[in-house]
Amino acid sequence: MSDEEHHFESKADAGASKTYPQQAGTIRKNGYIVIKNRPCKVVEVSTSKTGKHGHAKCHFVAIDIFTAKKLEDIVPSSHNCDVPHVNRTDYQLIDISEDGFVSLLTENGNTKDDLKLPTDDSLLTQIKDGFAEGKDLVVSVMSAMGEEQINALKDIGPKN
Repeated sequence: MSDEEHHFESKADAGASKTYPQQAGTIRKNGYIVIKNRPCKVVEVSTSKTGKHGHAKCHFVAIDIFTAKKLEDIVPSSHNCDVPHVNRTDYQLIDISEDGFVSLLTENGNTKDDLKLPTDDSLLTQIKDGFAEGKDLVVSVMSAMGEEQINALKDIGPKN
């Protein structure tokens, strides 16, 4: 027995609770998948027949839910893929600061001030114009794998 104490620093959380495993053959179009460590929405799935060496393969074409980049991956259908936990939450827009951050009202009455305006130009102008006109706006925030981004806008009418 050694008297030395061993200290292990675990920095390898590898996004453990941010994703869950799912068999590649069961992932369908409009589902979600992690490709190259990015959460993506599947737009196309094709399965090849089992070849001489036995594995049917799934070919995924998916679009990154935050950057809208197209990514592809080929995985044996019996293997597990990571699937991100994707949540969508609606918040009411309170304010837009000059440095591009938004102030949002959560359901329990607190404010959420750590989100930037979206990079998508049409959505960005809709939010800015609607806010300038004094409309009550509700934004949908998509979150997955520790990232959050505004991805949709609803107009709930003019402020009273």
